[in-house]
Amino acid sequence: MNTMDLPPIFELVEVENLTETNQTCSSGDCITVDSLSCPNLLNKSALLYSLSIFYIFIFMIGLVANLVVVWMNFQAKTTGYETHLYIFNLAIADLCVVITLPVWVVSLVQHNQWHMGEMTCKITHLVFSINLYGSIFFLACMSVDRYLSIAYFSTSSSVKKQRIRRCICILVWLFAFLVSFPDTYYLKTISSNNETYCRPVYPEENAKEWLAGMELSSVVLGFILPFPVIAIFYCLLARAISASHDQERKSNGKIIFSYVIVFLVCWLPYHIVVLLDFFLAFHFIPFSCQMENFLYAALHITQCFSLVHCCINPILYSFINRNYKYELMKAFIFKYSAKTGLTKLIDASRVSEMEYSALEQNAK
Repeated sequence: MNTMDLPPIFELVEVENLTETNQTCSSGDCITVDSLSCPNLLNKSALLYSLSIFYIFIFMIGLVANLVVVWMNFQAKTTGYETHLYIFNLAIADLCVVITLPVWVVSLVQHNQWHMGEMTCKITHLVFSINLYGSIFFLACMSVDRYLSIAYFSTSSSVKKQRIRRCICILVWLFAFLVSFPDTYYLKTISSNNETYCRPVYPEENAKEWLAGMELSSVVLGFILPFPVIAIFYCLLARAISASHDQERKSNGKIIFSYVIVFLVCWLPYHIVVLLDFFLAFHFIPFSCQMENFLYAALHITQCFSLVHCCINPILYSFINRNYKYELMKAFIFKYSAKTGLTKLIDASRVSEMEYSALEQNAK
């Protein structure tokens, strides 16, 4: 994924409309960075300051919501309820993403400049990228798991399924690291006209190929592959539970539909803009200064909007779930009023389930 402080990619490649060439140096190594001669038709300061406020809002909501989910999973050891492993890992991934947002905000308010050192840039980018990919991959795994658990493995051993889930989670984290590492490896702090930026500096002999590969891989791995998986398996799950005339199951079908819509709305605009940026950089669409300003604003706005999913995920996958709400109540009661006996009343009213989610219970 692109980091938030990176400019549109046509600032990093040679195109016909470039008129100035600046020499930038980092640790004794100099590279050539081309700049555009377009007038500043866009009020970038107003845009970046506005987005900074929105990022802080995402940070606060996402931090609280995901911390509650993580805390509930640890409390489950006390309450005796084993929560969904994918939801726990999803909350960890989203939590780590939002934790990096204040660092990006510092860069944004300085017009994407970076004054925190090269190592900080690499570490922040790596944490952000691993967990962003991890969040998306866990959503895809969850959709497959929920359908297969109902359609084919409803009678399988709970211990065996838990072991398989743990192995899958480890593989997801490993894969997220592998796809995040190359772009992080080439990140450097470069200086030009007394301004310092943290940007990837790819090998000079095939810089365009690297740039194209990174952009296209972010679109493929971040949307083109996971979205069909999420959509197909949640549609299959919805069809599996739609045969019942039970009103609660119909309500669960609407929740399943919302999973697909939320992912589509959060991520489709950003990846469309990334593709437009790619097409402009490599002359698939004609260059214009209006398009440059549009893409600059669109890349920043859509990437900011895409991170709203870090706030929505814990609400959609945890707090809407009836049994998670019961466990949240129980966790507070165990923490602050364990001697009141209220936990027994909640246990008596809670519907028992063999699987981890209310959807799985209703589908049986």
